[in-house]
Amino acid sequence: MSNDDIIDTLNDLIETSKDGEYGFRTSADYIGDPALKQSFLTRAEDCRRAAVELQSLVGRLGGKAEDSGTAAGAMHRGWVAVKGTLAGYTDKAILEETERGEDSALASYRKALDEPLPPEVRLVVERQYEGVKRNHLQIRTLRDAARAAAS
Repeated sequence: MSNDDIIDTLNDLIETSKDGEYGFRTSADYIGDPALKQSFLTRAEDCRRAAVELQSLVGRLGGKAEDSGTAAGAMHRGWVAVKGTLAGYTDKAILEETERGEDSALASYRKALDEPLPPEVRLVVERQYEGVKRNHLQIRTLRDAARAAAS
């Protein structure tokens, strides 16, 4: 795998992390439950730190690191706001949309891990992937609880 390919893969993950950061922060603005809001803000900070770590790797590899999310991520954040309006900004609706965003993050990290990354890069990506899996599980658990409460 060429250095440029490694940088491209890392930049894709930076965009994914920035999408997660913005998505969690945006969602936190609409969550009613204070504990959920704090959880979302914590997840946003985790995503921000992941992006910074990946940006540092890109710099060490001599590349120019991404510093924003994707167009699809911006559309998703917009959809969170639109769906929230339509659904009355229920915590359940926001959790469902947040889970969709985490599904996308999981796919991005799996794709990166399918690449022949150098060992030091793979270690970082694998560690971050474990964090994404934890986020996804937490969001799914919270979503399931919100669905059960709404029934």
